[in-house]
Amino acid sequence: MDETDELRARVRELVRSMPGAQREFAAAIGLDETKLSKALTGTRRFSPHELVRVAEYCGVTVNWLLNGSDDAKTVTAVPSPAAGSASDPEHLTQSEPRRRILETAWQLIAERGYHRVRIADIAKACGTSTATIHYHFPSKTEVLNEALRRNVKLAFDRQVAELHTIDDAHERLLRLVELQLPADGVLRAEWSVWLQVWNEVSLDPTLRSLYTDSYDRWLRTIAMTIRTGQEQGVFRDVDPDDATTRLTALIDGLGIQVLTGRPGSSVATMRRHLNDFIAATIVGGA
Repeated sequence: MDETDELRARVRELVRSMPGAQREFAAAIGLDETKLSKALTGTRRFSPHELVRVAEYCGVTVNWLLNGSDDAKTVTAVPSPAAGSASDPEHLTQSEPRRRILETAWQLIAERGYHRVRIADIAKACGTSTATIHYHFPSKTEVLNEALRRNVKLAFDRQVAELHTIDDAHERLLRLVELQLPADGVLRAEWSVWLQVWNEVSLDPTLRSLYTDSYDRWLRTIAMTIRTGQEQGVFRDVDPDDATTRLTALIDGLGIQVLTGRPGSSVATMRRHLNDFIAATIVGGA
C-alpha cells in the first residue's frame, strides 16, 4: 500500500473502533458523511484540518495516521514522552468522557483564565459530576498540565498535517510562522493557555519540567527547519540555535502584544514583522 492507502486503512480502523456508526464518526469530526466516505475510498483526500480532527477525536496523533508511529521522523519535531501522547488504536488511551472533559476544561481555561475556572464549572459544562472530573483529573493542577499537553498535541498534529507535503524549507518556515499566529479560534485559545502556563510556571517551579519538554519541541522544530534550509541552500550560514532563539523570542513577544491588545498590534503586523525577520536574518544572502 502507498502512504494514502495506509492512511485510509488506519482511519477505517479508527471508525470501526469508535462507538456508533460511520455517520456519528463523521458528525463528531465535523465532516459530511459523504465526504468521509469518499476520503475512505480514495476519491478525495483528507484535508490537513480533517486529519487533525480525526486525530483529536480518536486520541491518536496525525503522525500515527500518516506514518503508523507517533515518533516517526517527520518535518516537525516529535514531542518528548512527558509532553506528548501515545496512540493505541486497539485500546484507545483517551476515552470519550475524558476527551470531552479535557476539551471542555481547555476551552474554559482559554476563555476565562485558569484561576477563574473551578472543577465545578468543568463538571457543569460537561453535564457530569465533580467526582467524575476528579476521577480523570485528580487535581486542578493536573487539569492545567493536561491542557498544556493538549496544546502541544494540537500544534504537533497541525504542523505534521500541514507540512508533511512541503519540501522547500523556506516555504515550510513561513508556514510554521503562519500556524503560530494568534488568529481567532483555536490558535488564539492555544495562545491564551500558553500565557497562563507561563504565569504558573514562573510561580511554581514544579511545573517547569513539563513546560520545558513542551517548549523544547517547538524550538527543535524551528532549528530543524533552519538546518534543512541550509542544506537546501535557501538559508544563509547562521547558527541555527541562535536564529531559533531570536525568532521564537520575537514570536512570543509579538504574540503577547496581540493577545493583550497593545495599540497598533495585530495578527497582520505580527506576520509582517516575522516574515521581515526571516527574510533579513535567515534567508539574507543565501
